[in-house]
Amino acid sequence: MSARSSQLEDIWERFDQADFDTLKMRSKEADLELFNLGVTFTVYSDKNVIDRVLPFDIIPRVITATEWETLDRGVVQRVAAINAFLHDIYNQRHILNDGIIPPELVLENSNYRETMIGFEPAGKTYTHISGTDIIRDDDGKFMVLEDNVRSPSGVSYVVENRHLMERSFPDLLANLKLRKVSDYGTNLFIKLCESAPNGCADKDNPQVVVMSPGMFNSAYFEHIFLAREMGVPVVEGQDLFCDDDKVFMKTIGGPRRVDVIYRRIDDDFLDPDVFRPDSTLGVKGLVNAMLKGNVTIANALGTGVADDKAVYAYMPRIIKYYLDEEPILDNVKTYICREKDALLYTLAHMDELVVKPVGESGGYGITIGPKATKEELDEARAALLANPSNFIAQPMISLSVCPTLGETGLVPRHVDLRPFAITGRGTWVLPGGLTRVALKEGSLIVNSSQGGGTKDTWVLAEEMSLKNEGADA
Repeated sequence: MSARSSQLEDIWERFDQADFDTLKMRSKEADLELFNLGVTFTVYSDKNVIDRVLPFDIIPRVITATEWETLDRGVVQRVAAINAFLHDIYNQRHILNDGIIPPELVLENSNYRETMIGFEPAGKTYTHISGTDIIRDDDGKFMVLEDNVRSPSGVSYVVENRHLMERSFPDLLANLKLRKVSDYGTNLFIKLCESAPNGCADKDNPQVVVMSPGMFNSAYFEHIFLAREMGVPVVEGQDLFCDDDKVFMKTIGGPRRVDVIYRRIDDDFLDPDVFRPDSTLGVKGLVNAMLKGNVTIANALGTGVADDKAVYAYMPRIIKYYLDEEPILDNVKTYICREKDALLYTLAHMDELVVKPVGESGGYGITIGPKATKEELDEARAALLANPSNFIAQPMISLSVCPTLGETGLVPRHVDLRPFAITGRGTWVLPGGLTRVALKEGSLIVNSSQGGGTKDTWVLAEEMSLKNEGADA
């Protein structure tokens, strides 16, 4: 037996030898610790619950070094193509003029921001932070399910999950060679500093802030977490003001110039002078300060075009167009219902397909044909006919499963993966990323708002066999 395969077998042997009742007890203790640490999220649809712990499964997902090398290259390639695409559609529009993508799909997109036309952010970087949702099919092939390049969340769970495992299960991690995740904050700060604008007062020491809508936001814990990891302030709109097309932060020592804003606020609420005049979350004059080259907003305005589910279908063509490369990570086959043939096919195969609204996230509005009732299919068909442009359809992929702690033993549950990439003068991908798990038996929806949980993702620092029991099936 090779040393590499021996290490993977050693991991699962440790769990096999662990007493199940002890694992259950420590799992409950881990959930309590997460709550006490404030590692929670908010479900707005539940009037009785404000903060809820995101369920954490103590059985990790293991990714080999070779698998991670492919994932890493694929994510970096995708981010490069997305940034090139965003720069093009807000400037020369070559891809539209060449007929690679229907112009109306971009120019009539609700996330397209005319404010960005002709503007070039520092380094031509539009999406500084991205989260790529990846699944694995029955054949073990990784595929991209969707791109998240507006304000992807969940990276705090990646780091906290690892810290929790290190505190609660040091015996299970002893002497394992895993890629670390604890340096995400350091790398994020470096990449944001690299993205400081040309008008930055001190290029060697730019002032970075995390801009949050406040404590009632569902991801507020993550805003605090990221600021702490980077060693920068968390601010709200009321803490900032603009003067002479520059952005300043109010401090007890007087105004302090701000150079880079990692915003966790939607475009429409950032600047009441440009978007929603009733917004109390943003800062008057912020967009103009950006256009003058005096502040970087990460992610840039208008990036939502690139994570639109209809534009996603064109990503293989986008990669080929800008990079002259074949995609390292393929898309899931997608039918764009705004196109007549795709609409007719979707209507004829509703009971076989997964139908998704292009603008929704969090698992809302999805109809899983093979699991839907006749009434649900009829409702989805009516919505599709009423507004075909709002939907795409995909075949139902049998997601890979990973061992998960159940009530009486280990059980298989479906998982996906969201690697996080950060871009400045290059792109760095956090090893592993967020593994989300569908905790309900038979469920394919892993979103936290739909009852999903998370796992620690272990990327092995050395190569090993894929054929050992316990790897994703």
